[in-house]
Amino acid sequence: MNTYLFPIYAVIIGIGIVVFLKQQRNTYTKLLLSFSGAFLLALTLFDLLPEVYEHLEGKQTGLFIMCGILLQIILEFFSKGAEHGHVHIHKNDTSFPWLLFISLCIHSFLEGFPIHQHNDMVYGVLVHKIPIAALVTGFLFQSKYTKLQIAFFLFVFAAMTPLGTLISNTSDLTTSYIHIINAIVIGIFFHISTTILFETGEGHKFNLSKLIAIILGVGIAYLI
Repeated sequence: MNTYLFPIYAVIIGIGIVVFLKQQRNTYTKLLLSFSGAFLLALTLFDLLPEVYEHLEGKQTGLFIMCGILLQIILEFFSKGAEHGHVHIHKNDTSFPWLLFISLCIHSFLEGFPIHQHNDMVYGVLVHKIPIAALVTGFLFQSKYTKLQIAFFLFVFAAMTPLGTLISNTSDLTTSYIHIINAIVIGIFFHISTTILFETGEGHKFNLSKLIAIILGVGIAYLI
């Protein structure tokens, strides 16, 4: 059951970062974002990718991974890149950000499918969601949305990943297609994590602290 709760903990931690640090995008959040991108990419390469290639034909696997990359590009057309830390909400806008909300929910729902009991991918999703939740929460708090709208946004966002995990572990329908879905999710993870890693820092500098965060992310993912 804890596996299902980890992504919810991540959102709670992200909200806590905003509440206590009073900033939605500070140096620590940026470093955590870099660490999470490296950690998620490494876990995908070490754990998820070999499993999918073991059950699907090679070229077919590549096709579904490409479909995942394209799907994420489409989602980001509506979310404007919130999945990898770029949240754009107009502070004076009072209408609910449905496109951002639906895009993030689809992304969160799909990333729950590779998570099984005793599967290390849950840690990758956990670390990935913390800085994203912090950034989204920070911008929502700065907006003019009502407290009820913000609570609804964050509650459903937190619940979508456990919902995906629950369906993947209990539905007979997903048993036949789980490896195809996982290949699509690999494409999503590839796009998000590489976008985080290859984005330049402020002043177009790839600074030492970001490099250390990336190395730590890869190293820890390899050891677990």
